[in-house]
Parts: sequence; C-alpha cells; structure tokens
Amino acid sequence: MGWLGRLAALKLWARRLRLEVVAIYFAARDPRTPRSLRWLALLVAAYALSPIDLIPDFIPVLGWLDELVLVPLGIWLIMRWLPPEVLQTARLKAEALWRKPRSLMAAAFIVLLWALAALAAGVVLWRWLAR
Repeated sequence: MGWLGRLAALKLWARRLRLEVVAIYFAARDPRTPRSLRWLALLVAAYALSPIDLIPDFIPVLGWLDELVLVPLGIWLIMRWLPPEVLQTARLKAEALWRKPRSLMAAAFIVLLWALAALAAGVVLWRWLAR
C-alpha cells in the first residue's frame, strides 16, 4: 500500500473515531446505559470533543499521548462495556447528526464549560495555597 492508501485509511479511521465519540455521547444519555458507565462515557466524550487538552500538544511526545492512546483506549472500553442495543441506537443517532451542519454554539458551550472548570480549579487551588 502506498502513502496515498495509508493516508486514506488514516482519514477513514479518524472519521470513524469521531463518529464513535459522538455515539458514546448519545449512549451516555441513554437510560439503558449503566449509571457508572454513563459517567465514564460522558467524561471520554467531553474530553475527546473538547478543544482543550489535559496535556498540551506542544509538550513533546506527551502532548499527543492523550489523543493517540488515552482517548482511543477510553472509547474501546466504553464500546466493549455498552449493551449492544444501546450502542447500535447511539451509532445511528451519531450518523444522523454527522450529516447535519456543525454548530458554533455547541463549540462555544464546550469552551465555556472548560473555562468554568478551569476557573473553579483555579479558585480551589488559590484557596488551598492561601492557607
């Protein structure tokens, strides 16, 4: 396989991974999903869809560790533990959503959530250091 074939395969894998993340989000909201798995699914989906990384990408090697290892591992675990009927329904919803135009409002909401989480962490850290 030449480099064009590998690039096409990589693009297909990335697209499939994005669809799986959206499917995980829908599965987390499904009442048939076990409660503990819901929290893990929401955490993985929020982290994977968020523009803010736990480990910044500019840090050599470690910066891409989350995208290349942690996120796919989290997706794999959740997909393995989800009931098959929930996973199938979530994948259908994700496919339907993927065909719709993207929302800048949703992106702004995710950035706002991360900013609020960072602010809350900063306040807690500030109070802890001020002791």
